[in-house]
Amino acid sequence: MKTILETRGLKKYFGGLHAIDGVDFRVEAGELRCLIGPNGAGKSSLFKLIIGTYEPSQGRIIFKDEDITRLQPYRRVQNGISMKFQVPGVFRELSSEENLRVALHRAYQGDELTERVESLLDLLGLQSHRRHLAGNLSHGQQQWLEIGMALGVNPSILLLDEPTAGMSVEETYKTGELVKRLNADRMTVVIIEHDMTFIRQIASKVTVLHFGKIFVEGTLDEIMRNEDVVRIYLGKA
Repeated sequence: MKTILETRGLKKYFGGLHAIDGVDFRVEAGELRCLIGPNGAGKSSLFKLIIGTYEPSQGRIIFKDEDITRLQPYRRVQNGISMKFQVPGVFRELSSEENLRVALHRAYQGDELTERVESLLDLLGLQSHRRHLAGNLSHGQQQWLEIGMALGVNPSILLLDEPTAGMSVEETYKTGELVKRLNADRMTVVIIEHDMTFIRQIASKVTVLHFGKIFVEGTLDEIMRNEDVVRIYLGKA
């Protein structure tokens, strides 16, 4: 498969803190990748460097064979990178349908916009909640709605930062099925997550970050058999 996203020697310093310390990270087109690691490992910082919220101290970011290291965040979105942050950022005083229309209106117009909104409401399981204010939706439904909004720009790669945080077991499972459906449609997805049951549901390859560096990569079974990974998470093998 062709590489869609790559970081080369990527570093981000905050004073003396090395949040990201020389990360070489590669994702293939159509891949579903999980990014795990203890709190403070640099996972969210890596996402913010990719989306352009943070400017790297050193290194390069390559997306679809283009160096985007200094590209403005909105240009990265236009080029096909979309991200859902950990805390839902929906417009609470607008309905589910209105939230999607706001997210999609620059990419679609008229009947095409309506068709795309309807398709997303079906995909997200929110048809019966289309008129409900986003602020009145459950936490899980708000998370799904924001995933739909992130999909509105028709991205080539979708970054999800802990999409199941705060969800029930049932909501977490539904989110996993949603992610697998997106990936089956050839969407490249990279997910930061802590829930190992969720990761086992969706993941084919896992990257472990530790102290701002890539510690190990492999299948989930390989990762879970790694005594050093167990030590990182639990303090002992």
